[in-house]
Amino acid sequence: METRNLQPLIFARELTRVYALGEGEVIGINRICLEIPAGELVVLKGNSGSGKSTLLSLLAGLDRPSGGQLIVAGYDLNNVSDAELTCFRREVIGMVFQSFNLLPTLSVLENTCMPALLAGKPLLDTRERAMELLGWLGLKDRLNHLPAQLSGGEMQRCAIARALINDPAIILADEPTGNLDSRNGQSVMTLLAELNRNWKRTVIIATHSNLADRIASSTICLKDGMITDHTCDT
Repeated sequence: METRNLQPLIFARELTRVYALGEGEVIGINRICLEIPAGELVVLKGNSGSGKSTLLSLLAGLDRPSGGQLIVAGYDLNNVSDAELTCFRREVIGMVFQSFNLLPTLSVLENTCMPALLAGKPLLDTRERAMELLGWLGLKDRLNHLPAQLSGGEMQRCAIARALINDPAIILADEPTGNLDSRNGQSVMTLLAELNRNWKRTVIIATHSNLADRIASSTICLKDGMITDHTCDT
């Protein structure tokens, strides 16, 4: 057990993702080597098309590598079964997206509860946990509101609550401030930093913004699907 705990939470060797495009191909990720210990707050930076979102999709188990090796929280994502992959996505990973991805016909409370209910967790326990999270995120007066009745900042805080409902070890955030003004964007980054520092979650943020720079424990720069540096200004 002790030996396993010494292993990086995220381990990639020669990780590659290639997409077919007509008779040719597009390289999304090009032979990346990466180790991220548990408890880090990592910022992925780079221009559009650099590979940030592709890398997050691979780490989340939303996409499969074309080559190389990828192990996340003990799951070999090159070789997992569909059942294991579903378990990994539900229990290990919490995702926060630029577009929030809230279901428009469900309330704040229902959106937050949904991942836990899909994982088979009891309704009453799930509701109690969801209300705790929403209270912490300042949404206790918005439980029965629909997403269309919320501000952008409130929608992203609801999305964070949903990402946390299954108590994941890793939070992956893809441009989480992209649709927010600077004040709400800073608030979201502060919440992600608190998740990392106080809740001991490993947080990986892909962003064009500089808002995350001050909270990062490390920064990884990507260009043309390759890591160019671990510290940079973009």
